[in-house]
Amino acid sequence: MPSLSPTYGAPALEFKGNLLTLMVLHLLDHDNEKIAEQLAEKISKAPGFFQNAPVIIDLHAVQDEQADDDDKSVDLPELVGLMRSYGLIPVAVRGGNPLQHETARSVNLGILTDTKQQRSKSYTEPEPVETSYTEPEPVEASAPSMTKIITQPIRSGQQVVALQGDLIVLSTVSHGAEILAHRHIHVYGILRGRALAGVNGDTDARIFCQHLDAELLSIAGQYQVNEDLPEALRNKSAQIYLAENALKIEPL
Repeated sequence: MPSLSPTYGAPALEFKGNLLTLMVLHLLDHDNEKIAEQLAEKISKAPGFFQNAPVIIDLHAVQDEQADDDDKSVDLPELVGLMRSYGLIPVAVRGGNPLQHETARSVNLGILTDTKQQRSKSYTEPEPVETSYTEPEPVEASAPSMTKIITQPIRSGQQVVALQGDLIVLSTVSHGAEILAHRHIHVYGILRGRALAGVNGDTDARIFCQHLDAELLSIAGQYQVNEDLPEALRNKSAQIYLAENALKIEPL
């Protein structure tokens, strides 16, 4: 009699952790008309870049909104519909209050656990214990850096990731190539592709390059596309960093 229990050969699927680069849309205001207007302006500058791009909606700045006040409440379903009409793919929200999370689920968005906020809460409660950890800070800083050095050109379609450290590229980063680092990025050739530093949220990360012509620059989720590069610094050596929650580009 044949067995009724299923028999499997090679596995058909498996779950794996992975580091993915997702665009983050930070909502800074409750004004739905202003949000729609500025979103349209951003999309118009680089429509091809946003096509089929997965996006996380960050609600930290608007999570204290009043549920009974329509003038101070983000219309999340309307925003999601607008984003989808532009070709964006909203996948989840980050931050936010319980009502916003309920609304997000109603439009098929995931809820990202706010691990950063949880960590800050756990360390702010025991005030005296927190201060006791400031003394060994220099020891922590002296830990060996996990810098990745790339000597060959990075070609279109290739992606290079430096986990827990800096990325140094001694050659060209071509159009369509992507380089990512938890810390700083240094490019000593021509930077034509996408460069994303501080991908784990490090707002002190910087990008340094000898020849700036990047398709995209990003630090800790704040980004700037090629069309917005200052003409005076295009094809020149430059450094890129975050100041007041915006990207700054300066000559080297």
